[in-house]
Amino acid sequence: MADPGEGGRSLPFADGPLIRLTRPLAIAGGLLMLLTAVVVVVSVVMRWLISYSVPGDIELVQISTALAVFAFLPLCQAHRGNIMVDTFTTRLPRRVQRAIDALWDVVYAGMAAMIGWRLAVGAYDTIRSNTVSMMLGLPIGWAIAACAVMTVLLAIVSLATALSLLRGRR
Repeated sequence: MADPGEGGRSLPFADGPLIRLTRPLAIAGGLLMLLTAVVVVVSVVMRWLISYSVPGDIELVQISTALAVFAFLPLCQAHRGNIMVDTFTTRLPRRVQRAIDALWDVVYAGMAAMIGWRLAVGAYDTIRSNTVSMMLGLPIGWAIAACAVMTVLLAIVSLATALSLLRGRR
C-alpha cells in the first residue's frame, strides 16, 4: 500500500524536521557499516596472512551493527519501507486502506516506544554499573542509550506517518 504518491515524492514531510534528522542519521549508519566492513576485511586478511586478527573485532561488529540498524529504522519508516502484507485490504477503498495503515503505524510507534523505554532502562543500568565489553573493555551503556534515542525517534516518525495517512497525504 505504500506508494510514492503524486510527483514521485514518497515522504509526507519531505523537507520537514524529521527528514532533516532521519536522513543524516541513516547516512551515519551507512558510514558506520562501511567502517565495520573494513574492520572485518582487515581482520580476515590479517588472520589469513599472519594468523592474528583485529583484537575485539567481534565486539566492534556487534556494537556497530546494532547502532547502524537503529540508525536506519527512522528513515525506513519515513519512506514507509517496511514490509507490508496487504493481501486482504487491496479491494477496500483507498481511504479505508490508509486508516488501516495508520492504525498499524500507531501500533508500530507504541512498540518502538516500549522498546526505547526498555533500552533506556538497560542503558541506565549498564552505565551505572560500568558494564564493559569482554575483550576491549568498551563501555556498552552509551551504545544502548544511543539505540534508545533512535528508537524514540522511530516512534515519533511512525506517529508522523500515521498522521499523514489519516490526512490523506499518502
